[in-house]
Amino acid sequence: MKDFLKRTLPKPAWNVLRGTSHRLQALQFKILGRPRFTGETSKAHARRLQEGFFEKFCQGRGLDIGHGGDPITSTCEGWDFEDGDAQFLKGVADETYDYVYASHTLEHMVDAGVALTHWSRVTKPGGYLLLYVPHRELYEKKQTLPSRWNPDHKHFFLLDRDDPPDTIGLIPLIQRVLPRAEIVYAKECSAGHTITDPNVHSDGEFSIEAVVRKAAR
Repeated sequence: MKDFLKRTLPKPAWNVLRGTSHRLQALQFKILGRPRFTGETSKAHARRLQEGFFEKFCQGRGLDIGHGGDPITSTCEGWDFEDGDAQFLKGVADETYDYVYASHTLEHMVDAGVALTHWSRVTKPGGYLLLYVPHRELYEKKQTLPSRWNPDHKHFFLLDRDDPPDTIGLIPLIQRVLPRAEIVYAKECSAGHTITDPNVHSDGEFSIEAVVRKAAR
């Protein structure tokens, strides 16, 4: 039905309908909460358990940005579109959280650098910013926008190098935006990834994971 309406309605009418639907869904999530969903965070759970990820980096008060019903821990707080623009986290006080996690969210931000600035802003000194983004070669399997799999993606990501016009190197981005932060590690995560055909959606993990420690005072 959604595709039919998009094809048949004039563009202004479709945009109004889409905006209304988006607002109604946000209101529903605000009142009833988000349904549970198995996403990229769940796929990485077993690996992270084995690596001691949660004991090392997910202690204290946490925030999961763009969780989509698949939070990093059962006790963390969540922020999604029903709460406001994730790029700015308006209304969230500085230095509130011991860890801030974002899975497959940074690629949706209009300005990835601004987003990182605010995500770091709400992290306590000495706390952790945990980033998980789709790897261009494992997920997109192409070099330029648009994404085959998600038309809302505004950037592609590689681990250690920029590749204009559409690809950001995650490590260089962190170094540019958060020069005082420590990159504990940044690595490719491909457990269970077997599908290399660019016309078939990938399986397993197809991401880059980075742990960034905010500078202490």
